[in-house]
Amino acid sequence: MSSGESGPRVAFCHGLFGQGRNWNQIAKGLDDICRPTLLDLPDHGRSPWTERFDYVGAAGQVAQSLRAIDPDEPWIVVGHSMGGKIAMLVALTEPELVERLAVVDISPAATTGFTEFETYISAMRAMDLDAIDSRARADEAMREAAPDPGVRGFLLQNLRRDGDGWRWQPNLEVIGRDIETIGGWPADEISQQPPFEGPVLWLSGGESSYVTDDNETEMRRIFPRVRHVTVKGAGHWVHSEQPEVTIQALRALITSGR
Repeated sequence: MSSGESGPRVAFCHGLFGQGRNWNQIAKGLDDICRPTLLDLPDHGRSPWTERFDYVGAAGQVAQSLRAIDPDEPWIVVGHSMGGKIAMLVALTEPELVERLAVVDISPAATTGFTEFETYISAMRAMDLDAIDSRARADEAMREAAPDPGVRGFLLQNLRRDGDGWRWQPNLEVIGRDIETIGGWPADEISQQPPFEGPVLWLSGGESSYVTDDNETEMRRIFPRVRHVTVKGAGHWVHSEQPEVTIQALRALITSGR
């Protein structure tokens, strides 16, 4: 989904179990200065399913999508969590396609926090969809695995009506099987890639554990023009917890030097 009438093209990449529309509020706050595109990443939303998850492969699919939308202009790519890793890889492997980059609360490193998703995936796969007659019933079925109502709501956005029944939009089989890969980082596969020389905004939540001081060295090695901003009052979902701060930080990235 794309919007905006002028300015640079900006692609938004969501995190695990997210969808492009998760970035809708941010995109609306920026569409006066750019042309946002909200992507559904592979195995999520309305995008095709794959047979296995692979970060380099996912980055290639995103690059292909961006070229299909506009083959002539470079992009500003924004990614959160899993989408942030994909965005970093697009910049590193397809630098001619990416003018600037924004990475939201993730690092170029393995992420231990992804293990909690194993519990969610098991509960989602175990849900008897034939017995679900309402979203309230689905919410109740997920309550033990995901006690936080905000987390449940985020996961249940992936449950869609299909005729008289329900279905999960994400590829739960591949995501569940390859969750360690999703939580990892393909360091060996990009070790020969030169650093990305464009401007990079690195947003992290002040209350999140997904970005640590140990990640700084590698982040600055592969992205020498990185600017790290820690957002107070935000956990992992920086853009939903502090949308105005996120909009202003991205606005500065988009307009700087133009």
